[in-house]
Amino acid sequence: MVGGPEITSMEDCCVYAIDAGPEDVVLIDSGLGLSYDSLVENMLEARLDPRKLRFIIATHAHIDHVGGLSKFKRDYGPTVVAHSLDADAIEIGDAERLALDLYGVDYEPCHVDLKLSRDVEILRIGDLELTILHIPGHTPGSISIYLDVGGQRLLFGQDIHGPFNPRWGSNLDHWRKSMEKLLQLDADILLEGHFGVIQPASAVKRFIEDYLNII
Repeated sequence: MVGGPEITSMEDCCVYAIDAGPEDVVLIDSGLGLSYDSLVENMLEARLDPRKLRFIIATHAHIDHVGGLSKFKRDYGPTVVAHSLDADAIEIGDAERLALDLYGVDYEPCHVDLKLSRDVEILRIGDLELTILHIPGHTPGSISIYLDVGGQRLLFGQDIHGPFNPRWGSNLDHWRKSMEKLLQLDADILLEGHFGVIQPASAVKRFIEDYLNII
């Protein structure tokens, strides 16, 4: 984790960096944007060279997840990845779907280089294979990513807890089906969008089921 409420700013989502090999770094989300310099510094402290940033995967279009995209794109030129159902909001700066009113900051639109459209997509980066799942509910184009490393399954399940708002295109029926899909993965570690790292597998299962039971 290189960004988040306890690391960079209370307004940032949890931002995760993946070391995919000697020449490849991947970011999961980019934070609100105001803490961009701190994100870069934290990558360097973790010995992850931002010049090797090959991909940023935007898990959905809310500004606390995509606000830093344009700055990373400007400085390091990574391929920006998002689901096609959220990509247009990222590209045009749709104020409602970006939830700009919750944060009161400006947003610089960013081109999405790779627009996903299938329920399951495989992205091979360096030494790793990332599986990207379409999990609509929080937003229409919400995605999660998982990979298997060292006998453990890591699930980047950003904002699987919600919240939900019709202005964002939220859909609770879709969300419940998406959560059932994530439960079937039997992930050992959940890297969540605002609650940080959750483990072991029993805690991951309980976290998702608890939200299914109360929403």
